[in-house]
Amino acid sequence: MIQSVDRAVRILGVLQASRSVNLSEIAGRLGLAPSTVHGILKTLQAHGMVLQEHDSARYRLGPVVLKLGNVYLDTLELRSRAVTWSAELARRTGHAVRTGVPLPGEVMIVHHEPRPDGSRQMPEVGLVMPAHATALGKALLAYAPEASGGELRSMTGDTVTDPAVLREQLDAVRRDALATEREEAVLGECGLAAPVFDSSGLAVGAIGVVVPMPEWPASDDVGAAVREAARNVSRELGAPHWPAPGAPDAAAP
Repeated sequence: MIQSVDRAVRILGVLQASRSVNLSEIAGRLGLAPSTVHGILKTLQAHGMVLQEHDSARYRLGPVVLKLGNVYLDTLELRSRAVTWSAELARRTGHAVRTGVPLPGEVMIVHHEPRPDGSRQMPEVGLVMPAHATALGKALLAYAPEASGGELRSMTGDTVTDPAVLREQLDAVRRDALATEREEAVLGECGLAAPVFDSSGLAVGAIGVVVPMPEWPASDDVGAAVREAARNVSRELGAPHWPAPGAPDAAAP
């Protein structure tokens, strides 16, 4: 591992977790000397990956990070394959649809299909949430090599923070190929999601619906539609089976 690159990535991680932060705070969080952090920040700033606020001398992520993120999204085959099926899933269920990919301990939204009712909705592409607190994340964790490691951070009063309970939920996901969450990440929001597999049989993403609390629990028809969308996206990615090989209900997509 190249130390300077590792430190630069860790600094970007601190900035990603905060709207803006000053030099001493970054140094303190990473356990590095302020002079070391300052030198790396200046290098990142020269490449547009970090900006310094003139009025407060605080640092935040720069526009090049967004540009790189857009390039990533444009080259992500999962996203391109999910667009059509997300629109169909939203039409069938009347709910907003999210497609996510795994990050360490988190899930990132790479496509968001708004509710088809024409109401005003905030775009969610790029949103990152704890995997254990979302249906999308649980759909991915169920098929991950190490599904329940690490701290389970509480987001709401209903977030599952007991590893044993989470393991039981992931067992159910592997049984049904369908994950659920009830106000675990955001109050008033519930969700259903199913895993998406690629040609190697790996769970590379998940697709699901956001269900308002007054409409929870969702009907069996909504769950079936979510599973069908995940199967269709998996088929387009070349998955030989859906769900994963060896899982109950595994069948050619």
